[in-house]
Amino acid sequence: MNTLRFITAGNVDDGKSTLIGRLLYDSDSIHTDQLGVLQKQTKQEGVDIDLSLITDGLRAEREQGITIDVAYKYFSTKKRKFIIADAPGHEQYTRNMITGASNSDLIIILVDARKGITEQTKRHASIGSLMGIQKAILAINKIDLVNYSEDVFRGIQSDFEKIKSELNYSAITYIPVSALAGDNVVTKSEKTPWYSGKALLETLEEIEIASTVNLESRFQVQWVIRPKDEQYHDYRGYAGLVLSGSYEVGDEIVVLPANITTKIKTIEKNNISVDKVIAGENVVLHFENNIDISRGDTIVKKDELPTSANELKSWISWLDDSALQIGKTYLLQHRFKTVRVKIQSINQKWNINDWEFVAADEIKLNDIAQITLKTNQPLFYDAFANNPKSGNAILIDETSLNTVGALMFL
Repeated sequence: MNTLRFITAGNVDDGKSTLIGRLLYDSDSIHTDQLGVLQKQTKQEGVDIDLSLITDGLRAEREQGITIDVAYKYFSTKKRKFIIADAPGHEQYTRNMITGASNSDLIIILVDARKGITEQTKRHASIGSLMGIQKAILAINKIDLVNYSEDVFRGIQSDFEKIKSELNYSAITYIPVSALAGDNVVTKSEKTPWYSGKALLETLEEIEIASTVNLESRFQVQWVIRPKDEQYHDYRGYAGLVLSGSYEVGDEIVVLPANITTKIKTIEKNNISVDKVIAGENVVLHFENNIDISRGDTIVKKDELPTSANELKSWISWLDDSALQIGKTYLLQHRFKTVRVKIQSINQKWNINDWEFVAADEIKLNDIAQITLKTNQPLFYDAFANNPKSGNAILIDETSLNTVGALMFL
């Protein structure tokens, strides 16, 4: 059973938390003891459970009526497992949405049927597209408040179709829903006979997501295993996660940065020898030759070399209260490889609300910009658009050790 990771986004009061609560509630994914607590917390007259409380776990969120962090929820059906990231909608929480979108396969963008496409709708759609998400669902919520109007639904669909050419989604699905009433969330609603598509949950269960197994093979050494026990004096293994692609016994590989070629002798998974491993699996690789390999070294197939550069361009989402400083030395952490880096220039900043790129001489909290940076040693990477698993990194302030930026290589 595979896992679908998706993020929800929308304006304040568009019903994100209620929609997630409805998904969990109607799919019987809430424990009995939790239901009891929710019933006691619900104070709305005539309402058994306030569904928004299922995800809005922070007291400050409930008091202010907004989501101020990324809340993760897990549930499963007979067909699939799901991880939901409920991200805040305000512009000042862009960094939170970037965090939630970074590991998502799909984005659900909520639109209030009474308001239609707004500037925030465009911003959320743009961020999801920037983060490499390929599939999007436009959940046109509160359809009950416009009398289940097909004309309203088609109008919003038409408005979004006009802007989708500026986005990079491979597929967009439109669903009319009422999170509060449950229409078209888990089951099809009789109140929208004009809608021929599937309910939201069925769509989530069946939607196909591109596998990283089909990408070029990438493996970065997380741990070098050299047992001190004399019984294993010849044992030399390299543990890590297969980021993308696959590896087989006998594959001719290149170890970077040493640029040494060798072959895979054996592969271990869960302490068992196997012939092949694929993306997403934690494994130990053994090679025919004894090579000086360290944590952070990259293992690739001989005919699938990544980009190697000291100077590169990248998108950056700034996460820190202090502004970026051009010329200052930061730490760039690319999985398990850490290098020192300086920002050479700010090429352009993204004005998301106006969908335009502007010149800028500073980057502040929640800004998204394109920069040029220079590392003190070669970095081995892929463009984020080609391979998100090896095309991202984080920027760390070497004094405070705070994570200050999320990078997406160009």
